[in-house]
Amino acid sequence: MKQRLLLILVVLAATWASASTNYTLSVTADRPDAIYKQGEIVTFTIKLQLDKQPVDGAQVSWIISKDGVPPTTNGKVKFAGGCATVTGKLDEPGFLQCRAAFAGPEKLSRFALGGAAIDPLKIKPSMPVPADFDEFWAAQKKKLAAVPINPRLTPVKSLVKGVDCFDLQADSVGAPVSGYFARPVGAKSKSLPAILLVHGAGVRSSGLGGAAGWAEKGLLALDINAHGIPNGKPAEFYTNLSSSDLKEYSRRGRESRETVYFLGMFLRLVRALDFLTAQPEWDGHTVVVQGSSQGGYQSLVAAGLDPRVTFFAAGVPAGCDHTGFKAGRVNGWPHFIATGETPPPNVVEAVRYFDCVNFVTRSKAAGIVTVGFIDTTCPPSSVYAAYNAIPGKKRIHIDVAAGHTNTPKAVEAMRNAILAHVEAMKKK
Repeated sequence: MKQRLLLILVVLAATWASASTNYTLSVTADRPDAIYKQGEIVTFTIKLQLDKQPVDGAQVSWIISKDGVPPTTNGKVKFAGGCATVTGKLDEPGFLQCRAAFAGPEKLSRFALGGAAIDPLKIKPSMPVPADFDEFWAAQKKKLAAVPINPRLTPVKSLVKGVDCFDLQADSVGAPVSGYFARPVGAKSKSLPAILLVHGAGVRSSGLGGAAGWAEKGLLALDINAHGIPNGKPAEFYTNLSSSDLKEYSRRGRESRETVYFLGMFLRLVRALDFLTAQPEWDGHTVVVQGSSQGGYQSLVAAGLDPRVTFFAAGVPAGCDHTGFKAGRVNGWPHFIATGETPPPNVVEAVRYFDCVNFVTRSKAAGIVTVGFIDTTCPPSSVYAAYNAIPGKKRIHIDVAAGHTNTPKAVEAMRNAILAHVEAMKKK
């Protein structure tokens, strides 16, 4: 009986093992940094494993594109020793994207991306800065200046000892600036640098923890939500807003530069800096803006829109090269112009006034940008178009294998860059 039971268990174990679905698929370029020159052949290695063991004989479909748009090449290849290789090239500055797809047993599927940069520091904006770009934004800031700031500070419980925290509401054009302000207890007059923290896409409260954390490091810190909405409400409050008043806000009003949704958001950046620089503890010269994705978008815009900004940290920034289709490239979120769309001329004209590639040309700030080579939300082609247009001191942190995220190394790079800037400004 024991031997029969043991045999049954062995058979069941074998059945379970054969039914494993622990397939992993990956795509990597043949250089660790994945950076090439125009015309060079890029070899992508596609690997397939099952329970960490190479898979032989299986077939994978692949497509190589110009960062997600034509021209494309495609095909199918079989794995030998768990590996297959495909090649591509690009005869202009840009990115190659290799997308692999494996169809396994019982409708199982796996997808993977690999990226390669082709002379990325030579990628240029798809269109020039509008002739009246400065005039338009000067007029918008004049409207803002006519609105008294009227700041309202309500004390809130601090998350950090030795830090005072407040809910801030300050009037702006349209919705108010709404955020959490934090400052070290007992700070002396004109002693502290200031940092503005801005948010990625979505609808949520400002974050108290980020502001308190930077205040603990000796900064005046303000974390603002993107929409000028109340802070600290129950989760359903923000869920309801995201499905009603703020549903699909990102492409709203693209028909005119006067109605693009981001107009109010960008003016709130200036108003938030009005508040920070009016604080008696501000050191009088150091202003940092940090954010990722839509927050990276706002960081780059703030640097170009407000000369008080001395440093920006823009993680995987959105809002770059909205008119990328003019150069046969993909554009970044919010994808004002969808891939393959033939947009009306008024849309093309309007979105140029909300493009990072134009704002950064006006920046006098130093900064850091992060980029993922397989980011399909804020594609690297668009990020480099903006990065290359920055006139001041800058650096870019590259994550070859990252999509739309800040890796721990990217987060560390931004934090260290901010702290280094703050220390350097103390010596001036």
